[in-house]
Amino acid sequence: MDRAALGRRGEDAVAALLRERGFAILGRNVRVGRLELDLIARRRDLLVVCEVRARTSTAFGPPVETIGPEKVRRVRQATARWLATEGRDLGRVRLRFDAAGVLLNRAGEVTSLDYYEDAF
Repeated sequence: MDRAALGRRGEDAVAALLRERGFAILGRNVRVGRLELDLIARRRDLLVVCEVRARTSTAFGPPVETIGPEKVRRVRQATARWLATEGRDLGRVRLRFDAAGVLLNRAGEVTSLDYYEDAF
């Protein structure tokens, strides 16, 4: 499985989890200039931006541990830009940044999904 397919499978699993929790998915792989937001979801007045990391191994640590300070800065920057343009029609919302780590086997099946609310 190539890297893009791996990422899509991981995002599919996280999007499904968010839907189960009552969220509507507003966007996936949302481009904001040269930046990207993996998932944007909303439930009532709560807007969640979730960074998803999918891997086939924990050889280099859990997937979410690969989200470093620079990535956090870029996600926050992209979110601010997205809200300034696309988010105007949302009304008043609370904003939360979540992170998810997904492990998949070689067949592309999810073997574990760790979800962290208010991760950064």
